[in-house]
Amino acid sequence: MPRRSRWLRKLMSPAIRRGDAFRRDERGVTVIEFALLALPFFTFIAAIVETSLIFLAGQILDSAVQDSARLIRTGQAQNSPTPFGKDQFRAAICDGLYGMFDCTASDDRLRISVTVLTDFSAATLGYPLKTGEDCKQTKCDWTLTDSYAPGKGSQVVLVQAYYKWPTLLNLPGFNFQTLPDGTRLLAASRVFRNEPFVCASCP
Repeated sequence: MPRRSRWLRKLMSPAIRRGDAFRRDERGVTVIEFALLALPFFTFIAAIVETSLIFLAGQILDSAVQDSARLIRTGQAQNSPTPFGKDQFRAAICDGLYGMFDCTASDDRLRISVTVLTDFSAATLGYPLKTGEDCKQTKCDWTLTDSYAPGKGSQVVLVQAYYKWPTLLNLPGFNFQTLPDGTRLLAASRVFRNEPFVCASCP
């Protein structure tokens, strides 16, 4: 029995030596560690980048609505020497979006509504999209219609802008979409009383 064990140990010694050498060899450890950590690391990086983009896009949309609403509040839009209607107001908002948003009417991502209110208490914001079975994975149709009624001097006006922002990272725990079609709804609104300007061309 001892002779057999010595013979077996001698036969297995090359494999044992290779195993010991392999266990002590630290070459390639960095590559293996990087391979294990790369996926969660880059997932977190992508989540941080997309979160930052979404917050930046929301701030840019809000700022564009603020600047464009001022055209209505001060009467610049109503007393413009050139025609200033729904398309011109949409263009004014799009000019303040720095090319980050798709403003083409055919894409229908951006929806803008300008309405006159009786007073500030009437300023209520409803959900601008269909819900339930009417909001499919391919598309959620708008319930809010594009409108432009800037009002006269001293009238209360509500300006609303909504945008379907496309999301890229849709993993469990990192899902930024709020709509079934893979987009996130961004919103900006302003309610104000127009300055007491005189408007000869106002309806």
